[in-house]
Amino acid sequence: MYKITPEEYKVFTKYILDISGITLGIKKEYLIETRLNPILTELGCKSFAELYHKVRMDQTKTIEKKIIDAISTNETYFFRDKAPFELIQHKIIPDLIDSRSKIVKPGTPVKIRIWSAASSTGQEIYSIAIVIKELYLNPAKYEIQLLGTDISNAAITQASYGKYNKFEIARGLPPEKVRKYFNPDGDHWRIQDEIRSMAVFKKINLMQPLMGLGKFDIIFCRNVAIYFNPQERSRLYEKLAGVLEPDGYLLIGATESLTNDTKLFEPKKYLRAVFYQLK
Repeated sequence: MYKITPEEYKVFTKYILDISGITLGIKKEYLIETRLNPILTELGCKSFAELYHKVRMDQTKTIEKKIIDAISTNETYFFRDKAPFELIQHKIIPDLIDSRSKIVKPGTPVKIRIWSAASSTGQEIYSIAIVIKELYLNPAKYEIQLLGTDISNAAITQASYGKYNKFEIARGLPPEKVRKYFNPDGDHWRIQDEIRSMAVFKKINLMQPLMGLGKFDIIFCRNVAIYFNPQERSRLYEKLAGVLEPDGYLLIGATESLTNDTKLFEPKKYLRAVFYQLK
């Protein structure tokens, strides 16, 4: 394994921040070394300085995509933390249906748009899809649109395909849900087409302008801002505020808080779950 020098580490942390918004603090050399060494080997580089030179010269951005895929944490599992999914099932979606039903024209379906802003390999957005499926909403009356986005091409590819190994499928999913919503595919499981078709996936860098997304009624942005510095977190939440409906809901990670990063939202609580709405 090639070791990274202090100067190389300084260069790479700035580069990774620029392309992804991810902040790597002190004593994270091991993370770059373990995740980027396979790329060094693949490209025949003998040092991180050589890798940096190659990525800067690569106009196709192929190497940059490989670095983003490697650095992105992609730690996720089905129904992670449970409380947010119970929240949308028992409160948020019923409340949105109630409020939206009062303003739509007769015969027009109620539309609800949900965005998983850092959906990784798809477990979060498919967990949301399963919750919606189990609400047994009449599709003629309710149109639920799901969008899953991530910065990693590899993550988006897996999410779009909806195929998971035994370890991934066992994290958060009880056997009855596996049998109900997944089909065996060799030694993997693939989500059923009915659930897969509920979601659309797209590559998005949250540090770049959020153009053409429209407005969302619910935004999941969980366990991603913790990798950003305070300034980047503040900018991120400003962007999310700009694409959230005035009465929409923002859900963040269980260990996260907006208190020190933005004044645009106010926290609210329902049972065990905390959510945020625009002031």
